[in-house]
Amino acid sequence: MPLKQAIEDMLELYKLRSKFNETYIVAYWEQIMGRPISSRTTEIYIKDKKLFVQLDSAPLRNELLMARSKIVTLINKEVGEEIIEDVVFI
Repeated sequence: MPLKQAIEDMLELYKLRSKFNETYIVAYWEQIMGRPISSRTTEIYIKDKKLFVQLDSAPLRNELLMARSKIVTLINKEVGEEIIEDVVFI
């Protein structure tokens, strides 16, 4: 059995897939959203299927609020399952 398949099976067996995907989103925030947005992000975490993003730019926060559903779709597509239901900008 290939190592990748063994890891996938382990994540499923111990029900760690969701937590792994949440960690992936936080770790790869810059690749998912791009450098301009990630450079303005001061904190990011996930709780109860909500992604909390703290930004240091009010105009960027307002712009991203209008694209909230697109961001949710983009993130869920990146991880391959529905991890995030909503995005909250702080």
